[in-house]
Amino acid sequence: MKPAISIIVPVYNDGPYLRDCIDSILYQEFKNYEVILVNDGSTDDSKKICDTYAQLDPRIRVIHQEYAGVSSARNRGINIAKGEYIGFVDGDDRIDKSMYEILYNLAMTTKSDVSICQLGREINGKLINEEEKRYELELSNLEAMQELFKGNLYRYSLCNKLFHKKCFSKIKFPVGRIHEDLSTIYILLSRANKVVFTNYIGYIYVKRQNSILTTKYNNNRLDAFLGWEEILSFMRGSYPSIYNEVTSGFAYWIVDDVYYILNQVDEKGERNYLLNEIRRYLRNHFKEIKENDLLSLKYKSIITLLNMNYKVLLIINRIKALTKNSKSKNLKNPL
Repeated sequence: MKPAISIIVPVYNDGPYLRDCIDSILYQEFKNYEVILVNDGSTDDSKKICDTYAQLDPRIRVIHQEYAGVSSARNRGINIAKGEYIGFVDGDDRIDKSMYEILYNLAMTTKSDVSICQLGREINGKLINEEEKRYELELSNLEAMQELFKGNLYRYSLCNKLFHKKCFSKIKFPVGRIHEDLSTIYILLSRANKVVFTNYIGYIYVKRQNSILTTKYNNNRLDAFLGWEEILSFMRGSYPSIYNEVTSGFAYWIVDDVYYILNQVDEKGERNYLLNEIRRYLRNHFKEIKENDLLSLKYKSIITLLNMNYKVLLIINRIKALTKNSKSKNLKNPL
């Protein structure tokens, strides 16, 4: 029988967590699925774990490839997927037992091409999200795109979403680039005639010390701005009525990255290079951001300082750090 869902799991040295991940998929209440484990050149015992599970359950297929990155692994999985819908799970995360049952049923009952649940975060074994009264929300194509860049209901992650396979027609994840979710999700949503969202927490992102967003800011993180250039061009042409939401999302991303650079990068030359690179991307869209009435004065001020002279931001950040030390307060973004 053809599976209703293909669940693609890129695997790279996820040995300590991979069993929990796969088990959480196999324990799903929804049963009509296949699991495609793409071992992306792992050097630990991940290869063995994948092969062992494939022998235990006929719904599991395994691909072994030389290391090429998560985008390549996802592309390989999509190429052989048999399901009408496609979902993604990272090899070091896990999912709630009801996730695909809920997402698939919502997609069917609302005739939606994309079904989305809330992403939960686990730190030190504890889910930090608060439970809320359950609700569902049906969104048009335009509303779904608008919500993506507003970021109130959901953001750029692929893993808390279930996509109709048609959304991936002639679409590939950018190989060799991190933040591949950001670079792809807007196109996938643009292919959807309708989207449904539920605030049910189905996907559990487990915070690891060696993940992209928890390691020290580095040059690879600038890949996001290649994605943003593509996003801004596409959205300006295809969704001009919500372009303010898009540029405000871009501005929030800039401020977040500046904050991380100021607080994580100590070497002066590296820090200055990173800030200069971000400023270079900013200058292409500074006027649009400055005239955006969705952005607060605080964000516009930070963006303006970065555009004029980022060294002022360095001074402000040092002053705030001194204030934090003297008053024992925790600072939050922005800056």
